[in-house]
Amino acid sequence: MRFDRRISRRSFLAAAGVSAAALALTACGGSSSSTAAASTAASGASSAAAGTAAGGTLNVMLETEVQSLDPQVATDGTSFEVIADYTDGLMQMDTDGSAVPAIAETYDISEDGKTYTFHLRDAKWSNGDAVTAADFVFGWQRAVDPATASEYSYMLSDIGQVVNAAEIIAGEKPVTDLGVTAVDDKTLEVQLNVPVSYFLSLMYFPTFYPVNEAFYNTCADTFGTSPDTVLSNGAFILTDYQPAATAFELAKNPDYYDADSISLDGLAYQVIKDSQQALMSYQTGALDMTLLNGEQVDQVKDDPEFTSVGAGYLWYISPNVDGVPDLANLNLRKAMTFALDRDAITGDVLKDGSTPAYTAVPAQFATGPDGSDFSADQTKFADSCAYDPDKAKEFYEAAKAELGKDSFTFDLVVDADDAPQKVAQVVKEQLETTLEGLTVNLTVEPKKQRVQDLQDGNFQLGLTRWGPDYADPMTYLGMWVTGNSNNYGLWSNADYDAIIAECTTGDLCTDPEGRWAAMYDAEAIVLDQVVIFPLYGQCNAEMISSAVKGVEHHPCALNRVYKRTTKSV
Repeated sequence: MRFDRRISRRSFLAAAGVSAAALALTACGGSSSSTAAASTAASGASSAAAGTAAGGTLNVMLETEVQSLDPQVATDGTSFEVIADYTDGLMQMDTDGSAVPAIAETYDISEDGKTYTFHLRDAKWSNGDAVTAADFVFGWQRAVDPATASEYSYMLSDIGQVVNAAEIIAGEKPVTDLGVTAVDDKTLEVQLNVPVSYFLSLMYFPTFYPVNEAFYNTCADTFGTSPDTVLSNGAFILTDYQPAATAFELAKNPDYYDADSISLDGLAYQVIKDSQQALMSYQTGALDMTLLNGEQVDQVKDDPEFTSVGAGYLWYISPNVDGVPDLANLNLRKAMTFALDRDAITGDVLKDGSTPAYTAVPAQFATGPDGSDFSADQTKFADSCAYDPDKAKEFYEAAKAELGKDSFTFDLVVDADDAPQKVAQVVKEQLETTLEGLTVNLTVEPKKQRVQDLQDGNFQLGLTRWGPDYADPMTYLGMWVTGNSNNYGLWSNADYDAIIAECTTGDLCTDPEGRWAAMYDAEAIVLDQVVIFPLYGQCNAEMISSAVKGVEHHPCALNRVYKRTTKSV
């Protein structure tokens, strides 16, 4: 059946419930994406009336360096944000987080929901080449090619259910067998194994972005390492960058198909890890936007330029249940999770609007068939995840008896950034205070090294986070399937795997109500088996200049989008 822009968006919202993205932001006390867009329009009108020009360069603070500008290799939110600054996929985020056309001007969905046909608009790469369906085919084939070793290849196989993706990733079929075809330069056809209700929202995720094959082949191993080794088809063009750069810039793309709607002249990023230095740079005008830590929030919370917005991340501790014998003990893991006071972490340390988490899927980003938030009830797993020192001590005594030990020492690996280190220190104090004889040593590492150690199983406890890639609980629940690269503790449970399989490829993929109920059952297993210790849902405390309007914050995939941002100059 044929879908135009309006019908396509409405049908997708009904299927996947992505309008909850806006709710995730208002819960933290800041403006939602749609509110920001409305303020953009209002501010634009008032600026025009007052004779104030719009444009200029937006100066943005980052906490960490870009890890990769290769869309099929990147795995972190910072990299995703920058890649999306200069690259458009088939779809993009509307102000409310829903999927609306980008490079795909229109699309059709077959009656059985397993064939998507995207019709591309006229768009150009920054070298003058037309953006074609073949660019998407090449990009997607790179994502599943074992030679690329993309950590997000499962987005095409397990999550997107693209035909033959799993077999290609396993090395059983060639990349040319992937179920994506360039019918002609402007028509892309995608075949799925089963209907996927949230498939359109996957299309704004960078792993699904196009890559110009001829250009890629000229770059050899340098692709994505400099302005000369990337192409833009998006709102901005990368003009200054080198790997691990602490400052880099983008300029407005004059050949962008929607260039008339882009107000900013460019973006200038600065990586500043010290929060006090970042705030000073904001106060001197060197930054238009900066993140704050908890102590700084007390100083500026009454400033009209202060806001707290949902970042979309669930922070949790991952115990290495496979590689550390003591942590394979369920009672010990239960003792540790019941010893953690999440309210103290969010209220006394972070102070940025972040909320305590007692579920494996965070609240306020995924809405079910009945319109309810999947994780609105944060007490539903109170028997498995809560703050209860007495229970913690009971489980601890049971663990000591089972393991024949009176003391335990574990290393907790944590990012070098300011906030995670403060949280880790409190976690250490809480565990050591409640569980006598338990010692936690903190190991501080750069984020890239921390992620590598967790994926390699080279850790005991890891403080980590995960942000939703699309507006469905499976973006979290899929992590703990046997063999998933983000299942850091290598936990495995056949019953859990069976539920997830039924929700993704079985009969439940066409039964929204049954699928939703089954995902609750899967989440219950994760919490009952203490696969993770949930800590908090992250909000970002930010200062945003009053001259800046329309910065969109989304909890899924792309946390910040600047296409509708204006800056008075």
